[in-house]
Amino acid sequence: MTAKPEHAALARRVQHKYIPATEAEREEMLRVIGVPSVDALFTDIPTAVRLTAPLRLPPALSDPEVIAHLSALAGRNAHAEAMPCFLGAGAYDHYVPSVVWALAGRGEFLTAYTPYQAEMMQGELQAGYEYQSMLCALTGMDVANASMYDGASATAEAAVMAKDLTKRIEVIVSTAVHPEYRQVLRTYTRPLGLTIVEVPHLGGRSDVEAIGAAVSEKTAAIIIQHPNFFGGLEDGKGLAALAHRHGALLVCAIAEPLSLGILRPPGAWGADIVAGEGQSLGNHLNFGGPYLGMMATKQEYVRRIPGRLVGATVDTEGRRGFVLTLQTREQHIRREKASSNICTNEALLALAAAVYMAALGPQGLRKVAELNLHKAAHAKDAIASLKGYRIAFSGPTFHEFVVRTPVAPEEINRRLRRQNIGGGLPLGHFYPDLKDGWLLCVTEQRTRAEIDRLVVALEGIR
Repeated sequence: MTAKPEHAALARRVQHKYIPATEAEREEMLRVIGVPSVDALFTDIPTAVRLTAPLRLPPALSDPEVIAHLSALAGRNAHAEAMPCFLGAGAYDHYVPSVVWALAGRGEFLTAYTPYQAEMMQGELQAGYEYQSMLCALTGMDVANASMYDGASATAEAAVMAKDLTKRIEVIVSTAVHPEYRQVLRTYTRPLGLTIVEVPHLGGRSDVEAIGAAVSEKTAAIIIQHPNFFGGLEDGKGLAALAHRHGALLVCAIAEPLSLGILRPPGAWGADIVAGEGQSLGNHLNFGGPYLGMMATKQEYVRRIPGRLVGATVDTEGRRGFVLTLQTREQHIRREKASSNICTNEALLALAAAVYMAALGPQGLRKVAELNLHKAAHAKDAIASLKGYRIAFSGPTFHEFVVRTPVAPEEINRRLRRQNIGGGLPLGHFYPDLKDGWLLCVTEQRTRAEIDRLVVALEGIR
């Protein structure tokens, strides 16, 4: 389609592309489209709901004044860079090496969308392929997709995938799985007729015996989180065997993939689908998002995995290239055949995760995981020694643990905030039987001095 001559002439006369149109330019545009006035453009909008007076806006600001104003507003936020943060629960304050966003922020990659002619972007596709390969190595699975929205929706997509694979209508989920993941799971599956059966945890871990009693011939999958919401480590091998004995799948949700730097990968102990949150892999806290959904599975289930997959191939001249393959989105195939209606993904954050994993390598990931483990253990032991405080659950943990407190956790957080310390998550909102439960997280970012400062502060709160 070619522009009409009068439209092209008008475009040539507009001198300032990024400055609002002048009055003369507005009149010229109205003349070209054949409308007598600006008000005439909005005749379809009822007069009662139209703006009849100018907006009460403050005077215009210069560029430095805008920066100063926005900086002052941002400075009112309490954030992890301004204080030691002991809050986790699915969003973790990890160090992001400068190389990650130096590369991910390059113009070749920095986009909010995957191109529709994806094969024209071989660099972007190769980055996605490398991300998938490294995620498979990290999780011990055969195939991974090129990312999903976040950990909660990825876990829900895994449940739908299990339903489609097994043709069953029930999913059993432990209450040791992140409560917000479970909320999203219920929202996702309700229209699909998939029944969600929640089995209470026992002592901060999934109750294997109770899950075994709940499994039936209707069960499509058992969903656990490892490490779980309380920071505890699950009996993944035993639960996988339990699921498989009943013809069901085991879905392992992972909110903290850095734990796999030292833990056995889910693929090694029998998980069928791994889904979760990749924020820890090179992505900042971002005030809650955007985050990175992960999904990996066995080769035999590749045709049911949702989202985009990048594959390697060779062209007609024998050169290696990358393509989007097995596109099971409803936009590409018949809706009734689609495995998911996920419409896009988090390719940019997946790229950041790929750079992070490549920069650290297996040894670096293990070192970071060990730092998390040891620092959390030091904090746990120190807090357990305080009068009135006790560790809620026994058993090994990674970098999170639950503390029973002598004062309401909400009050503790308020007092810590006055000392410029970010406290943990009060659990009473999610678990009524844990009104005095306080979920703490200690990552490699926390120094020995910061941990000791927290302990001293808690000693004065009883």
